[in-house]
Amino acid sequence: MRAKMMTIPGRKSTKTRNGGKKGARLRRQRGYHWEDTIVKRFKGADNWNAFRLGSPSTGLPDVLAVSTINDTLYTIEAKSGSGTSLYVPADQIQRCMVWIDTFDRYAKRDVLLAFKFLSKKRIGTGKYESRQLREYYKIWDRGRKITDCVCTYDGRLYARAGRTRTPILLKECPVPFKTGQDR
Repeated sequence: MRAKMMTIPGRKSTKTRNGGKKGARLRRQRGYHWEDTIVKRFKGADNWNAFRLGSPSTGLPDVLAVSTINDTLYTIEAKSGSGTSLYVPADQIQRCMVWIDTFDRYAKRDVLLAFKFLSKKRIGTGKYESRQLREYYKIWDRGRKITDCVCTYDGRLYARAGRTRTPILLKECPVPFKTGQDR
């Protein structure tokens, strides 16, 4: 069903009757596509397997990647967007931590935050400008207090408490496949 535009005499409006459902659907589709891309890349790497674990309402990480040969398990929270920063709520990092603590059979267990900044930057309603595609795979430091965090287009991370941002340093994960920048 197509959304109908609401107009006010003498004023242009971009609001739809369905409350912006089209934009929300587009954002979800980007997220699902990014998760599927991560799964396919891990599956294409030697000795790796990966799975999407379900919808956000299930309380599971976005992706689980495992290599029994390398004795490694990653729980992955994936974020994708056309803006200048991507946000990860603390509860999503926490649910990834629960999973890596559960699978203690693996010697190396990490929570990865996978960020993809699309090659088009949103500059207004329906308006974009070209930019370089960027991907970052950051390893959450288990010794760090779990907080909301934000990744910027240049790869810097910040802990977020209310309106305050504090820089945090997380290691980049050497993933076993070529990233979007490498292609």
